[in-house]
Amino acid sequence: MAAVTAKPIDVHTWSTPNGWKIPIMLEECGLPYRVVPVNIGKGEQMAPEFLKLSPNNKIPAIVDPEGPGGEPISVFESGAILQYLGRKTGCLYPSDERARVAVDEWLFWQIGGFGPMLGQTHHFKIYAPEKIPYAIDRFEAEARRLYGVLDGRLAEHDYVAGAYSIADIAIAPWAKFHGKQGIDLSGFPNVRRWLDAVLARPAVQRGLAAV
Repeated sequence: MAAVTAKPIDVHTWSTPNGWKIPIMLEECGLPYRVVPVNIGKGEQMAPEFLKLSPNNKIPAIVDPEGPGGEPISVFESGAILQYLGRKTGCLYPSDERARVAVDEWLFWQIGGFGPMLGQTHHFKIYAPEKIPYAIDRFEAEARRLYGVLDGRLAEHDYVAGAYSIADIAIAPWAKFHGKQGIDLSGFPNVRRWLDAVLARPAVQRGLAAV
C-alpha cells in the first residue's frame, strides 16, 4: 500500500534506462512527483547543484520533501532509490525477508551486470567513434550470456523474483533496447513474454512517457 504523500517528489532524471526506473516506480506506487530534467547530452549532470544530490554525477536522484521523520531527504543511485521508495510505501518490495532477498538478488544483478554490460554494448556498437571488433564481440557475448541467465530464470517464474517487483522495474528498461544490443529475443522466448507483460503495464507506459 502506498504511503500518503501530499508533496511531490522531485525526480532529477533523463530519458535513459536508469532514468526511467524511478518515474515507473512512482507511477506504480501512485506517489506524486515532478520530473526535473537533467540533460546529460548537454552535461547538466556535471552542474554543481546536481553534484550536491548525486556525488557521482549520474542520474537519477530524488528529493523527497517528506522523508524519514517528516524531513526532506535526497537519494542517489537508482537501486537505492527503488529500495527507499519500496520501504517508504510497502509497494513492490516485500517485507518478508526471504522474498526481499530474492528481489535484492535480481536488483543487484541488474545494477552490477545487466545494466553496465549492456551499456558498454551500446557504447561500442553505436557511439564509439572507432568501431573496435574485440570490444564489440566481447560485450555482445556477455549480453547474450546475461539474457540467457534472465531467460532461464523466467522459464520458472512469471517475474524475476516471483511476483512483480522493483527488480523487474530495474531490468525492463534495459531489456527494452535489446535490438541495439544485438540481441534477437526469438532466442529468449521467456524474456520476450516477460518484457511484453511489463511494458504493457499502464504505470510503466506512463513512467516511460514522463521523461
